[in-house]
Amino acid sequence: MQFTIAEIWEHTGLFARMIIFALGAMSIASLVVMAERMLVYRKSRSESRDFAARMGAILAKDDLDAAANTRPDKNVGHLGRVINSGLTAYRVSSSSKDVAVESVARALERQAQREVQSLKRGLGVLATVGSTAPFVGLLGTTMGIVNAFNLMAAAGSGGLGTISSGIAEALITTAFGLLVAIPAVMAYNFLQGWVDARSVDISESSNEFLDMVARHFGGSHS
Repeated sequence: MQFTIAEIWEHTGLFARMIIFALGAMSIASLVVMAERMLVYRKSRSESRDFAARMGAILAKDDLDAAANTRPDKNVGHLGRVINSGLTAYRVSSSSKDVAVESVARALERQAQREVQSLKRGLGVLATVGSTAPFVGLLGTTMGIVNAFNLMAAAGSGGLGTISSGIAEALITTAFGLLVAIPAVMAYNFLQGWVDARSVDISESSNEFLDMVARHFGGSHS
């Protein structure tokens, strides 16, 4: 037997093939999540930058009323949806400074939490694949080694040559499990870092907007 992928596959048992198919499904799921999240993040970042450029020009003049009366676009990204929620709360707030600022703060916080959770959608799949794929592969390896020793016992002879094909079949599932897990872990860490960075951006922008609202009410009552 030559230890090529084709030869090993031909000598692979049913259980090992089931393990490989399961790992293949996990790999496809993680690749789909990676591609979908990258597209979503790219789109959201672009829309948020466009929103920040448009709304920043208005807010730079401290004209909250004009900003609140601006008709929001549908595609404003994660940042736009958070700030728009604050503008909506400001528009319907009372004339009391404390009540208005508290209402805006709660609206910003609620929407920020929604956006962060939305950005994290699907990352659990990557975390699950990254943490379980090596163990799924190891399960296939364990059962493969058990089968190899059973064959050796049935044949009544020992030696490495007797069980080498069984060992090779067993170890291939561990290798495949690692090949599935490593990209998933790397993608999860990268995407989670991106979400964490956007969470900081949202928090900073929300605090700046809230400070602006507080100054506005303070100035209007001075």
